[in-house]
Amino acid sequence: MSKKTMIEVHDVTMRFRMNNDKIMSLKEFVTTAIRGKLNYNEFTALSNVSFNIKQGKTLGLIGRNGAGKSTLLKVISGILKPTKGSVTVAGNIVPLLELGSGFDFDLNGRENIFLNGAILGYSEEYLKEKYQEILDFSELGKFIEMPIRNYSSGMLARLAFSVAAMVQPEVLLVDEILSVGDAEFQAKSRARMMELMSGGTTVLFVSHNIDQIKDMCNQVIWLEHGRVRMFGKTEDVCNEYIGVEQHDESVHIH
Repeated sequence: MSKKTMIEVHDVTMRFRMNNDKIMSLKEFVTTAIRGKLNYNEFTALSNVSFNIKQGKTLGLIGRNGAGKSTLLKVISGILKPTKGSVTVAGNIVPLLELGSGFDFDLNGRENIFLNGAILGYSEEYLKEKYQEILDFSELGKFIEMPIRNYSSGMLARLAFSVAAMVQPEVLLVDEILSVGDAEFQAKSRARMMELMSGGTTVLFVSHNIDQIKDMCNQVIWLEHGRVRMFGKTEDVCNEYIGVEQHDESVHIH
């Protein structure tokens, strides 16, 4: 039986309008807008991107900074609406994007577990049931009662990953989160992701660490300037990418 398609991205283009004028005040902005004199630059972050992912697969996203990887994750998670094209996601989606998105920095860790869990669509009963498991995984101990504005980025990552990975997402979007925290926690997070994947969770994974991509992904998309440069088997795409990067570096050195 063929597995169902969990994420379908069809011809997605994402353009941002950036104001060119150095307008200092709101009043100036409004008067300029009324006169129709606002000057915009259009920036295309994604251009005609299409692919799909089957259930239980892990797709890696690679490319240089500014290639459009994080924008693509935001479009798939519904944070951004594409200028053109469509995204279809079957099942509940848990985005692990910017660290601490979905957290309230005035609340403590415990309160944020319930807040973040509710945002992800889980009931209070379910979260109470999972609470100890989330806390144990995060290894935050007594710090769970501390306001998270006092957390280090590593502690935030632990909390965010623990909530997302202890619930049962059908689709998990991960942006560089496995590179935060100490080596031991990274290994534990990786093991938990492997567990989720073997349980049928579909994962879209952004990382600059090519070894990590090779280790965890079935397929890879290489984005360059917002376009898909290559999409295919992990080994093929990664080797091609490494070759180009090494060539570019040697050109820069000379």
